[in-house]
Amino acid sequence: MKHPENDDLYKGLKVTTGVAGVPTVNPYLKKRLQRQEYTPAEFVAGIRQGNITILSQAVTLIESSRYEHQQVAQEVIEKCLPYSGKSVRVGITGVPGAGKSTSIDAFGTCITERGDKLAVLAIDPSSERSKGSILGDKTRMEELSRKKNAFIRPSPAAGSLGGVARKTRETIVLCEAAGFNTIFVETVGVGQSETAVHSMTDFFLLIQLAGTGDELQGIKRGIMEMADGIVINKADGDNIDKAKLAASQFRNALHLFPVPDSGWTPQVLTYSGYYKLGIKEIWRMIDEYIAFTKNNGYFDVKRNNQSKYWMYESINETLRDTFYHNPAVAGKLKEAERLVLNNEVSSFIAARRMMDLFLENVSYCVNDRRTLTP
Repeated sequence: MKHPENDDLYKGLKVTTGVAGVPTVNPYLKKRLQRQEYTPAEFVAGIRQGNITILSQAVTLIESSRYEHQQVAQEVIEKCLPYSGKSVRVGITGVPGAGKSTSIDAFGTCITERGDKLAVLAIDPSSERSKGSILGDKTRMEELSRKKNAFIRPSPAAGSLGGVARKTRETIVLCEAAGFNTIFVETVGVGQSETAVHSMTDFFLLIQLAGTGDELQGIKRGIMEMADGIVINKADGDNIDKAKLAASQFRNALHLFPVPDSGWTPQVLTYSGYYKLGIKEIWRMIDEYIAFTKNNGYFDVKRNNQSKYWMYESINETLRDTFYHNPAVAGKLKEAERLVLNNEVSSFIAARRMMDLFLENVSYCVNDRRTLTP
């Protein structure tokens, strides 16, 4: 482009033409962002060596819904199974705002400082509208995220708790194969997730708060029956007396519940995750529980029951996916909905008709594995 300012009429003033077609993005950035593809054998070798990058990519494959990724992921999991099962799995739950992430930061720092390797698997709540998740747990675990022997992996709930829970359990296998001897599984803290996390951990820790109203409301929930230990957070400053009172109420309430199958009497402790007070006492309680259940044989019994539970859960999930991916069923669901909404048939009759239609055409999905999500 010719610039009039370069004309002889404007001596002393000169405008350069510049550089044409300057890229808006660093051309080297694309090369750096390209992810290396690994074979299942290379994934397993990298995981066994403790390579966090390869471990993270393997977890991404587990969380992927693509058929090709699931095939690779299942092969990696199968080859990692012989190296798993040697960790202590701790489930951590509590209402939103109870300080779960802050507590995990304090617990994890204590564990890593004594030389253990810790993996934190957090199930992050997703928006019902956008289906997106913040996945910002690392920002609230500032000290732990800087530890070399700690691995923090948040996963979105994405509106399907069961699927995420199964993927979380598969991720535990990979983390154990990578040498992590302590696994934390944090729930979203919204109700049903506690049952799923309880079914994949050895010790279930319930975090409660004091001074937020009637503490007996927390006692009424079924979550109390699953807890192996209850801890009252934010026991600092003016809240210490309230925390002690709440702990006393929970101890009294525990006597109303039947003795757990483990034979262990759940303990109630107070602590402060923010000021890191009482952290060692909590971890001492967990160590005592693990030793207690290993001595009486309940530790292995619970793990075996969990494996059986997840086998049936996987069967149920596969059957559900097979039903909804069946072309004959998918083509008639809207019609069945219309009949139900117009009160032409009942919900139960419509469901029975859809099941009969599915059973007549089930061979399609059995023969075409590509329609299934393994």
